Amino acid sequence: MGTADAVRRGAGRNLALATAAFALTFWAWNLIGPLSKTYADDLSLNPTQTSVLVAFPVLVGAIGRIPAGILTDRFGGRAMLTAACFVSIVPVLLVGLSGGSYPALLASGFLLGLAGTSFAVGIPFVNAWYPPARRGFATGVFGAGMGGTALSAFLTPRLVDGMGLLPTHLLMCAALAVMGFVCWTFARNAPQWAPTTEPALPRLKGVMRLKVTWQMSLLYAVAFGGFVAFSTYLPTMLVTAYDLAQTEAGLRTAGFSLAAVVARPAGGILSDRVGPLKICLTSFFGAAIMAVLLSFEPPLEVPAGTCFVLMALFLGLGTGGVFALVAEKVEPARVGGVTGIVGAAGGLGGYFPPLVMGAVYQARGDYSVALLLLALTALLVGVFALRSFRRPKDAVPA
Repeated sequence: MGTADAVRRGAGRNLALATAAFALTFWAWNLIGPLSKTYADDLSLNPTQTSVLVAFPVLVGAIGRIPAGILTDRFGGRAMLTAACFVSIVPVLLVGLSGGSYPALLASGFLLGLAGTSFAVGIPFVNAWYPPARRGFATGVFGAGMGGTALSAFLTPRLVDGMGLLPTHLLMCAALAVMGFVCWTFARNAPQWAPTTEPALPRLKGVMRLKVTWQMSLLYAVAFGGFVAFSTYLPTMLVTAYDLAQTEAGLRTAGFSLAAVVARPAGGILSDRVGPLKICLTSFFGAAIMAVLLSFEPPLEVPAGTCFVLMALFLGLGTGGVFALVAEKVEPARVGGVTGIVGAAGGLGGYFPPLVMGAVYQARGDYSVALLLLALTALLVGVFALRSFRRPKDAVPA
């Protein structure tokens, strides 16, 4: 009993540490989006250039999750969470030094995507600490660390207004260094975890041959990709479509992100109770309805605000539901590799919508077509999920 109690305490402590590290690195990953108006005004950027700048960190954060997941299977979450914090310091510093040059900002923003790879580290790390019946809860709570985007949306513009651009980024560098030290000192891999000794390339090929990998990737590209797209581009959208100040847009974006953060662990917990497929279907069909309503550009406060909050809740439920489905369908030894690819798909799902929204706005002066495309995509993916997972299936064998 004493050993079981120690494992439970260790699970809670390591889940909390992983969630905190995820939240901080996600704040770093989203440093550019909340300042999009500042960069657009200072550098005279058009809507397309602004959307490219906002989307650039998402690209590396997406692709980098594949090797990050594989390396986590090999070296463990403790080492990789520590590395994610320390490695992120360099691009954060470069972004702080690059505010006067669009090419330099693009290059440093591209590298800033490294901070977004922490997701693929934390999922297998916390997954190993919990039994199958509790993994929806564990991955859902860990996923609440995406609230780092809410912190960034709310605090980054205010810190820049109060301290200046470079001091704000130096403060983030210091926070990342402290978090890296804390992770190395206090985090531990699960007692039953063992490093995977299979070479990385064959392991990656094996994971990529699993049908479930690509099924989950499609679902997560919409659920998490939709969240990332709105979290990064919503400040720009609110400024251009509703003529808000940057700090006001940041406050509302923080509310959007916070709603999704609350919904993500709820999605995981509810998946343990009613099944992840029901949660995913609720997410996709609900998000489709909200996107249609938003395409009519309702007035900002109650009508549009309600739609944005409900959109965030539906997307947050979906992010929790998809990884509960991963935990249900994929054996633990492959979760890291599958998480890397699925996480990459989610990141890429968040990369393209800001580009589309910027191009649509520049061409038409509104976002209605882009939002209708989102609605259609969510609807089709919901139908796909229903057809693919409506019958219970066993976990994927080794």
